[in-house]
Amino acid sequence: MSLNVLDWALNIALAAVALAMLACGWRLLRGPTLPDRILALDTLTINAVALAVLYGLQAGSALAFEAALIVALLGFVSTVALARFVTRGDVME
Repeated sequence: MSLNVLDWALNIALAAVALAMLACGWRLLRGPTLPDRILALDTLTINAVALAVLYGLQAGSALAFEAALIVALLGFVSTVALARFVTRGDVME
């Protein structure tokens, strides 16, 4: 019984994260200002990490957790680099 409840919970969570990714994609495309688009991109990477972790839980794959870690690192570094580029005009000093 508890395995069935876990499957339902994972499916609902996957659907919710996919819906959040669609909303972030919409904000990324239609954002009125550049900071809105940067924030949407950062939130999209966080949702991608959540999606990978949920998929790893559902499939029982350890590879999905490693992929989530890599996406999280690249998302953080790219957000910092993009924010520095917008504020200063260059990434490296």
